[in-house]
Amino acid sequence: MGFTHQQIEERSILLHRAVANRISENPDFLDIARTNLRRWIEQGGARPYWAEWEAKLAGPLDALLAFLVSPSEEARRLRQSSPFCGILTPRERWKIYESFTEREHPRNYRLGR
Repeated sequence: MGFTHQQIEERSILLHRAVANRISENPDFLDIARTNLRRWIEQGGARPYWAEWEAKLAGPLDALLAFLVSPSEEARRLRQSSPFCGILTPRERWKIYESFTEREHPRNYRLGR
């Protein structure tokens, strides 16, 4: 059974909440997102959503952290092209995916699906 769009968005917020926590502990992690954006622009040209992320990253830290977990349409749209890959470890990401799967689909989780 696949996830609904709403469930995928809930999982995205969980991931971005973990990213926001990491960044609030050490704002230097923002350099990873900035580096990702620069590399993507160099490899694939400018995209409007990358410019939007650049503006968010250049703004106040508190506003960015709130935006990462915001339920707004703009935040949902931009989280689909998140530059924050590499901030969480694979193990941290997997733990979030696994806990989400277990919580949302306990029967499938127990069956190993």
